[in-house]
Amino acid sequence: MKKLMIGFAMVCITVISCTKAKTDYEAELHPVAPDEAVFKEVISIKDAGYEISIETLNGIFYKGYNEIRLTVTNAETKKRLSSGEVSFLPLLTDINGDNFSCPHRYELKYNSAEENYTGYSVFTEITDEKNNWNLYLKITDSGKIVKINKQIKVQQHSNKNLNMTSFKGKDNEQYWIALISPRSPKVGENNLVAGIYKYNTPKSGVGSEFPDERQFSYSEVNEYTLQLDPRMPEPSMGNHSSPNNKDLKQGDDGLYHGVVNYTMTGDWTLNLIMQNQQGQILKGTVVPTTFTPGVEGVKSELHIDILF
Repeated sequence: MKKLMIGFAMVCITVISCTKAKTDYEAELHPVAPDEAVFKEVISIKDAGYEISIETLNGIFYKGYNEIRLTVTNAETKKRLSSGEVSFLPLLTDINGDNFSCPHRYELKYNSAEENYTGYSVFTEITDEKNNWNLYLKITDSGKIVKINKQIKVQQHSNKNLNMTSFKGKDNEQYWIALISPRSPKVGENNLVAGIYKYNTPKSGVGSEFPDERQFSYSEVNEYTLQLDPRMPEPSMGNHSSPNNKDLKQGDDGLYHGVVNYTMTGDWTLNLIMQNQQGQILKGTVVPTTFTPGVEGVKSELHIDILF
């Protein structure tokens, strides 16, 4: 009877500890992957006879990839601008007064179906006591030029499935990779979408007018490949991977598309190897494929951690 009671107590302890871990884990997961599907206004500006509205998902500028939708309306006629040009330049000023930008589409594209101008910005830092962001807009309408400087706030994203990373490749170029989808992964195969961007080193000196967009120029990387090896690196998971993953290739939209198969919820690492058009490895290392229970898994030198 004594042995039976001891065994029963051990089972109870195991069940309670598992339940506690699961409860805590569910509580941690709950705010991580909000289903953001609605564009809301994040900035409203009235200047020089125009009403300007900028929308983002959830009405917030986040660190990482942000899709931008902008409308310009003539304040007097109430007609939206459709034939003009709109440029978009985010600028970071750090605690030392130095200026930086981030991957973005400088010349926004007009979408006739939605009657707005579209673009993106991959903010690299949040707004805090060390970093401040300003948005410089230039609107050209029938020869009239309007320039606007607006301070903005960039926040940390609670959704770790939308993480990003930056690094210098073996070609000495500075790159950024930003996860765009899925926002709310499922157990099983998920379409994985990411953007890859590069800083364009200026070919000429600083212009006389600030800010000089040539000093803060970025471009989408074309025809690269992101080899993908997703793993659960925590010791309890043994560095296991999953089948049916597909490397990321560039699509017609300029973004990179692949497939990641999550076999369960939890901490995952997307181990990556980035190759250029010639197949040369610019960043990333092969990770061991062995099952290592009790030992933390080795990560590629190029990786992005996620949690869902």
